[in-house]
Amino acid sequence: MTRFAPRLFAGAAALGLAFALVYGTAGAAAESAVHAPAPIVTVASTAHSETAIFAGGCFWGVQGVFQHVKGVKSAVSGFTGGGGDTAHYERVSDGDTGHAESVRVVFDPSQVSYADLLRVYFSVITDPTQLNRQGPDTGTQYRSALFPTSEAQRKVAAAYIDQLRKANLWKQPIVTRIERAQAFYPAEAYHQDYLTLHPDSGYIRYNDLPKVAALKQMYPQLWREKPVLVNATRG
Repeated sequence: MTRFAPRLFAGAAALGLAFALVYGTAGAAAESAVHAPAPIVTVASTAHSETAIFAGGCFWGVQGVFQHVKGVKSAVSGFTGGGGDTAHYERVSDGDTGHAESVRVVFDPSQVSYADLLRVYFSVITDPTQLNRQGPDTGTQYRSALFPTSEAQRKVAAAYIDQLRKANLWKQPIVTRIERAQAFYPAEAYHQDYLTLHPDSGYIRYNDLPKVAALKQMYPQLWREKPVLVNATRG
């Protein structure tokens, strides 16, 4: 199933109804955010920048949230988990490539730690109890998964998931996977900065803008008003 399917409405009347539903339920969508506790296990870093890869459903929303996090230098939508020959949106949408829609985040650890990014991820980006889906999007390409790029990140991620499981924040078990870091392939240009460039999209308004609003409300110390865009000239 491709993500464009849920966004296609038959005619202007249906489109208007969809937007009306969005306006009426955006608050409810924002309430799905969970105020995850601060990670107990963290690792100090003296590096000027680090890279982390997150998969948590449609990469439009994942990218859009991280682009508003202070200390993030770049957030690029793409694919990881499969081979380069299948790292294309239409092919990944078949659900059998091994790829997950993901976002590569480059960040300054002196401003925001990997542990901070994990807290944002579990609080407002992904529902860690949904297996091979997020919201209206289904398939292994929409799985909730972390791809640590270092042993330190892997240890922090594993410890935090264990901490969250013990905290019993969700009624269902956490199924977010920690997977081996693999090559990351940037997605097509039209997927980059999608949330910022298409804020009136029904899909974005219903599924993703509430996540950005939750980030601002729940973690003001991490909030940046102006997103860091892949194509800054279009921001």
